[in-house]
Amino acid sequence: MTKSSNAEEYIAQQRQHIAGNPECGTSHYNLAVALIGLGRYDEADKELREAIECSPGLAEAYTQLGGLCLRRGDLAGCLDWNRRGVKARPGFSEGHGNIGFVLLQMGQVDEAIQSLERATHFNFRYVQAFTTLATAYLMRGEVDQSIEAAQKALKIAPDFPIAHNNIAIAYMEKGDFSRAIEH
Repeated sequence: MTKSSNAEEYIAQQRQHIAGNPECGTSHYNLAVALIGLGRYDEADKELREAIECSPGLAEAYTQLGGLCLRRGDLAGCLDWNRRGVKARPGFSEGHGNIGFVLLQMGQVDEAIQSLERATHFNFRYVQAFTTLATAYLMRGEVDQSIEAAQKALKIAPDFPIAHNNIAIAYMEKGDFSRAIEH
């Protein structure tokens, strides 16, 4: 069986679940994720909105809608959906991480750092958030904090290339070229 036929089978199963229980937000969400996997973004968007309608606290659905916006280059839409997600579930680290990433793309470094610090507070193993936080600290000229955040990312994922890149740049900023070369 091919990956596509497995996905189509899974989609059919989710549609059956929804037919039996149309108010199940999780089934709408699962269907949407499978549709995203096949590049059927408009259908996924509809199912994610249904998921939220059925289960307003399903923060993952908001984040997926934000991802669809980001895919279209709509940073404001991505930011809005992720903010809705953390409003629905305040401790949702992925939403805070996404907010931080988007704010950094928009040049709002201080606000990005606040969101990324929240993301890493709620999930101390969130390697992407630590890595983006290291980037944000570098952008703000806080080299030591950047190194610290990158080191936390590398403790979680020792081979994560972006964290190595960030820490190398930070060490270069400090004039410690031998440590920069290590990374």
